[in-house]
Amino acid sequence: MFKFKFKLLSAALLALVFSNADCAEIHRVRIDGVINPVSSKFIIDAVDRAETEKAAALLIELDTPGGLLEATRDIVQRFLAADVPVIVYVSPDGARAGSAGVFITLAAHIAAMAPGTNIGAAHPVSIGGKGFPGGGEMDSANARALSDKATNDAAALCRSIAQTRHRNVEWAEKAVRESASITALDALEHKVIDILAPSVDSLLSAANGRKVHLKSGETTLQSQGVALRTFEMTWREKFFDKISDPNLAYIFMMIGIYGIMFELYNPGAVLPGVLGGIGILLALFAFQALPVNATGVLLIIFGIILLLLEIKVTSYGVLTVGGAVSLFLGSFMLFDTDVTVFRVSLGVIIPVVIFTLLFFLFAIGMGLRAQARRVETGREALIGQSGEALSEINPRGMVLVEGEYWNAECAAPEGIPKGAKVVVREIKGMTLVVDKV
Repeated sequence: MFKFKFKLLSAALLALVFSNADCAEIHRVRIDGVINPVSSKFIIDAVDRAETEKAAALLIELDTPGGLLEATRDIVQRFLAADVPVIVYVSPDGARAGSAGVFITLAAHIAAMAPGTNIGAAHPVSIGGKGFPGGGEMDSANARALSDKATNDAAALCRSIAQTRHRNVEWAEKAVRESASITALDALEHKVIDILAPSVDSLLSAANGRKVHLKSGETTLQSQGVALRTFEMTWREKFFDKISDPNLAYIFMMIGIYGIMFELYNPGAVLPGVLGGIGILLALFAFQALPVNATGVLLIIFGIILLLLEIKVTSYGVLTVGGAVSLFLGSFMLFDTDVTVFRVSLGVIIPVVIFTLLFFLFAIGMGLRAQARRVETGREALIGQSGEALSEINPRGMVLVEGEYWNAECAAPEGIPKGAKVVVREIKGMTLVVDKV
């Protein structure tokens, strides 16, 4: 009887162990957009979480036009040091793994693509402007040397990744040096990827049983019939990821300028100043993740200065035209790079430039004109008003101004006779300083 109970308990424990083994999950995340510091941290955190929770694998569904090389390098380093199988799946149909996506896909333990997708064009382009960090233009020889240096560095990284993952080294280098790009089917034939799968289920089925080399050693991937657990960016990560978009960063910067300038020329409004400060701070945060060109920023500031001068200086439109041109060029050059996803769209620049012209010429102009307008209420409104001398003013007397009696003081040394027309020049306490009309 005791032996029977012992066997029953052992069987239950074994069943529990195998049940827990079967409960291992595959973590899934999706990256749909530019690779920047925010998305890089999200991917790295996903790898850390999968390791901590001992997930069967981490599945990353990828669709990206490219991104920043430093952010990509951080992801690649984490993949190569991962102690959990990482699967990168370029999907859905029509998706791409461009530029930075090539490095990320090649660095995965298992690289897969959906039909109708493509991978390639990883040639490094000018990020941060075609000049020195301060915005000055380099000569062609220095520019070519810097470009060659960046290309060689990226090619070496891509080649090293391909060698580590036993993928097509020649094509990896060609993707960097010649911007080579191929379809999913060609990528499978050229051993750039491991699996061509139309869906996640078919991918996990094809990946099941494959041997992968982790940091801790070789392991066999168990992916078939394993539950998928999806993780998404938090609202905070989504927010910071969205404001890293160059169009939004540009709009935040302009809103910040509008608000601060309006507050300076209309003190006490408060709300424009608050909104302006928030806009500037958000723009500065976004600029940390974007290739900002200092020349573009200076041109925008110079354009706004010209528009402000137009309000006070009669230039017959010259300053307005100069300000508009400077503002447009600065906006276009703000993120001076050949990477389309890091440039401000013309569809955003043109409306913003037009709105800025209207804002400074009307809103700010009206504020300045209001400040220069003569006061029309209170005692100060009496200055410049006409009246009548009720008595001789030499040097003091009485006047009638705007239907009210006032003590008056004569501004002229010869005095003012009774009944003469007077004009108010100044107010001293309760006494009007008048002069004869």
